[in-house]
Amino acid sequence: MAQKTCPYVKTCGGCQQLLFPYEKQLAKKQEAVAKLMSPYGKCAPIIGMEEPYHYRNKAIATFAPVGKNQFVLGIYAKNSHRVIPVKDCLLQDENLNQVLESVALAAKECHMQAYDEDRRSGLLRHVVLRSSKLSGEVLCTIVTAQQNFPGSNNFVKALRKRSPQVTSVVQNINPAKTSAVLSPYYKVLYGSGYIVDELCGLQFSLSSRSFYQVNPIQTEKLYRKAIEMAELNGTESVLDTYCGIGTIGLCAAASCKDVLGVEINGDAVRDAAHNAKRNKIGNARFIEGDATKFMTELASHGEKVDVIFMDPPRSGSTPDFLRAAAKMAPKKIVYISCDPNTQARDLALITKLGYRVTKIQPVDLFPHTDHCENICLLERK
Repeated sequence: MAQKTCPYVKTCGGCQQLLFPYEKQLAKKQEAVAKLMSPYGKCAPIIGMEEPYHYRNKAIATFAPVGKNQFVLGIYAKNSHRVIPVKDCLLQDENLNQVLESVALAAKECHMQAYDEDRRSGLLRHVVLRSSKLSGEVLCTIVTAQQNFPGSNNFVKALRKRSPQVTSVVQNINPAKTSAVLSPYYKVLYGSGYIVDELCGLQFSLSSRSFYQVNPIQTEKLYRKAIEMAELNGTESVLDTYCGIGTIGLCAAASCKDVLGVEINGDAVRDAAHNAKRNKIGNARFIEGDATKFMTELASHGEKVDVIFMDPPRSGSTPDFLRAAAKMAPKKIVYISCDPNTQARDLALITKLGYRVTKIQPVDLFPHTDHCENICLLERK
């Protein structure tokens, strides 16, 4: 495999491993996960990518003022708030690279101004793009500092003229002085406000705020491996915690009796219910709620479940969640983690609560970065 280089590698900070051959990156990640997991067992060989470039189906870029009535559109340099105009990112879908250039040209054509964080003036803050592997369609979300968006119709026309694959344009209104890119306030400027992608043979609607893994090729491998490790036989009641838009639970639904998902983000829960209907899945339902509180309540009522899938945020799970999970006495817990460090911390507790780790499988979802996903199968002793 030919190794590619990027002129921004030392200033951007997004590809910490790009200068190393991919085989060495995989070996380094395998070693790091194996060291963390050594108290619990032996790791299976890491699952890498055949073509580890242009895998990201999501792009986030920031507008920054430069000179009088000019701007750059790019990403923050590492450890700074300086925006560098990165073009042709090696991680992003090439489709998204082209659309980002079109966004910048359309905004300049419409004489729009970037938001100045210091002066708190200007309009455009960020752009968030999502692409569909299924159709090639792109959802474009423009983040503005105010609700009023003069020239929005002309902007949409100019953008779609250059990039007709943009089938939805959404305005996100974020006036707050915050590092958060998106706010809860949206307005659809063009199209349906979502795109549809395919994963494990199912179709999923993706809106601007939907949580969806950024590497669809590796995500499919990750989910198929996690479901395979659970060894479902069609009779199990499955609990899908931190479920997002329901991807794992819906992918597992055909192999079990029923699925109950819990997710704190209300938009994601609505997306999950919609995705169940879209795929004609009748044995899955989803509830809005904090995973720890939900699990604690179920456990306090003596509820039992056969299998728990858990895919918590980078910060990992909580002791109360893990205690409640053990109290519900599932035969198996499948723990998917985007940070093996916090996963190892959580395993230290749950292995004292009647469970043992029987399988460990690292998966490289983020080539050329320091990040690595890991799946652990825990079985009741």
